[in-house]
Amino acid sequence: MATPEFIRTIRASAGHQLLHLPGVTAVVLDDEQRVLLHRRSDTGRWGLPGGIAEPGEQPAHVATREVEEETGVECVAERVLLVQALEPITYDNGDQCQYMDITFLCRATTTDCRVNDDESLEVDWFALDALPRLDTFELHRIKLATEDAPTWFEGIGER
Repeated sequence: MATPEFIRTIRASAGHQLLHLPGVTAVVLDDEQRVLLHRRSDTGRWGLPGGIAEPGEQPAHVATREVEEETGVECVAERVLLVQALEPITYDNGDQCQYMDITFLCRATTTDCRVNDDESLEVDWFALDALPRLDTFELHRIKLATEDAPTWFEGIGER
């Protein structure tokens, strides 16, 4: 997966130190209540589309842009599902990051999906009762997308 140019510029002077970065995740549902997933090229696991916001980019735009870039599906962001600081991670090259994730519920406006960049090995729609193996990260977000509840914030009104 390509590292955005603005992060490469920061890394040139910051080295591997911990960077706090804005991340966005999209739970995309279609009219049949299927969820859009992609099998990631970096891990080989199924997951939700998402990515890093560019400087000045609005989070809802990041969600719809990333979905289209990764899957070819067009969608609209409907609401914020979750805001959560994720655990810090260290990449194989030593770079450290901590993402502030904003997860959006998005409604698909097109449903033809395809591998649309080098971040995905496969892309498909899944019925909620027939999901592939997913991490807790994705399962929690999909659960929130199917509930009529307020935005979830870590540590406030834990569900």
